[in-house]
Amino acid sequence: MLQVVWFKRDLRLYDHRPLTEALARGPVICLYVIEDEYWALADTSQRQWDFIRECLQDLHLELQFRQGTLSVARGDVVQILDRIYAECGRFCLHSHEETGNLWTYERDQAVAQWCRQHDTVWREHAQMGVRRAGNDRDTWASHWQKWMSQPCLGAPEHIPAFSAPGSLPPSQWPQQMHPHNRLPCPGRQPGGRRQGLDILQSFLNTRGEFYRGSISSPLTAEDGCSRLSPYLATGCIGMRELVTCLRQARARSRSVRWNTSLSAFESRLWWHCHFIQKLEDEPEMEIQNLHPATNQLDREYDPDMMTAWQEGKTGWPMVDACMRYLIHHGWGNFRMRAMLVSVATYPLWQPWQPVAHWLASLFTDYEPGIHYPQIQMQAGTTGINIPRIYNPTLQAQRLDPEGHFIRRWVPELRSVSNHWIHQPWLMSQRQQREAQVVIGDDYPMPLVDFSQASRQAKARLTAIRDDNFRQQANDIGEKHGSRKRGSRKAGPRMKQENKKAREAGQMSLF
Repeated sequence: MLQVVWFKRDLRLYDHRPLTEALARGPVICLYVIEDEYWALADTSQRQWDFIRECLQDLHLELQFRQGTLSVARGDVVQILDRIYAECGRFCLHSHEETGNLWTYERDQAVAQWCRQHDTVWREHAQMGVRRAGNDRDTWASHWQKWMSQPCLGAPEHIPAFSAPGSLPPSQWPQQMHPHNRLPCPGRQPGGRRQGLDILQSFLNTRGEFYRGSISSPLTAEDGCSRLSPYLATGCIGMRELVTCLRQARARSRSVRWNTSLSAFESRLWWHCHFIQKLEDEPEMEIQNLHPATNQLDREYDPDMMTAWQEGKTGWPMVDACMRYLIHHGWGNFRMRAMLVSVATYPLWQPWQPVAHWLASLFTDYEPGIHYPQIQMQAGTTGINIPRIYNPTLQAQRLDPEGHFIRRWVPELRSVSNHWIHQPWLMSQRQQREAQVVIGDDYPMPLVDFSQASRQAKARLTAIRDDNFRQQANDIGEKHGSRKRGSRKAGPRMKQENKKAREAGQMSLF
């Protein structure tokens, strides 16, 4: 019987169980579907498609080298499956499980219904340490360790895949996909497995040594972070493959600093899957507040404030520098991302949903399972996380004390002295003339008074935290909370270490 391998967020051949099992069962079609509806969503963008198109080109060459071909079709997946069924007869469908956004979740439900109607077997396989069935968090950590310890499947040497009816040759793969968000991204990382493996090797051989101490500041994060997130998000590199390589590097290392950094990085991979599990268990987290009481916060959308925030014109230099950097590179470290969300949802008091969509569209490493739980955590709507209101001035003074990052990305302030670079609105008119910048004209005043707006935000959060709030928060914690590396019966020292880890922002993987 014909086997159809549906590639989604798994654009590789190595450690690809759906492909390996399909090849053992019969002739294979390797299918990727370009879905126009998906590429018109608010959380997708042209820069994401550009990255994926390069991944597809790389995958196509890998298949050609193994006497196979990648069938790229454009349209609705169900209609394309209909076409294959009509022209080729019955088949078995293979894929990895996907924890995507609500659109892909509903798309997969439609595919499952089609399979039932056509008596078609759909074999789905886990791609990382995320479980589709069951919400038992007490055994999740051991499950993750067991899954990551299994040996990786090699890439098949011979893949005699053939083309699906109606598939497009590479010359006809669309260049432009997103109708709206086509912001240029000149600093974007190139897509493809080969590029990802090169970055992985550079991290394991050189860059990773100072990982732990360089991931917070925007001055050092660009090189100090792994920079593997877009390759993980698109599946060019598999999670188990990455963990295996990491553990092998740790076994070879004789340096305390290397071991500390690589151990810290592996903990981030654990948290990577932990957050994706949250969305897997509760897909509505993309649009609904996790804690229902936070619906009372009633954040009102202000288009002028949102536009200023989106364009990097809030009047807070570090915030604006981070947004402009993100627009240019399609990437930012965890601290930059968290601060952007915090500023938008606390002092500016904007609803987190449009904030989430805008940032998602800018990330070339957009991973819904990390993105939406993290957005809600930073926006204070989970009920199980301590609200963190990032002060952009204090963050700038700590992470960019001499203003090098700010001056690079906010050139309006390039002549402002170190003393005023973090709070240029406090300069006198004479000082503004000397710095060749007029605050309010050349560079904006802060949109709101940060201290006053933050106090108001805290008061609103405090007002809803009654006994019922806490009981509901306990229930949410039971469903989604971390059982870091063990059971809830961990000793005081382990609990303290876990608390410190959470407060430090474990998701600084990026």
